[in-house]
Amino acid sequence: MTESEIAQFDVPDSPFDTKLGLEITERSAERVCGRAPVAGNTQPYGLWHGGASAVMVETLGSLGGAAHAGAGRRAVGTELNISHLRSARSGWVHGVATALYLGATSAVYQVELTDDDGRLLASGRLSCRILD
Repeated sequence: MTESEIAQFDVPDSPFDTKLGLEITERSAERVCGRAPVAGNTQPYGLWHGGASAVMVETLGSLGGAAHAGAGRRAVGTELNISHLRSARSGWVHGVATALYLGATSAVYQVELTDDDGRLLASGRLSCRILD
């Protein structure tokens, strides 16, 4: 799916994702990739915030769901789970959402977040309901 084809689904920019500094680098119904800086997204001890991980999992999966839903339909998250495995103090957090299931009324994505060295920081799953 081309960028212009995805744009037709009218997914508005999220102010929350903008605050996070999230950059989307690849989008399709099957796979969505993005990254966000650790700087500005830390908890009080200077570590990448677990809530920022949850935002990335929700956003990357939802964008995939929106691409799958198609024009005139919406994808909304209905279930989110995440396991925080390690943290980062600097650099970028990279996310890859991979479709596990693409149905008529739902979509499920597995999302892995890694640091700049490819170490797994978090693993999550997002279920989306497809709405008309």
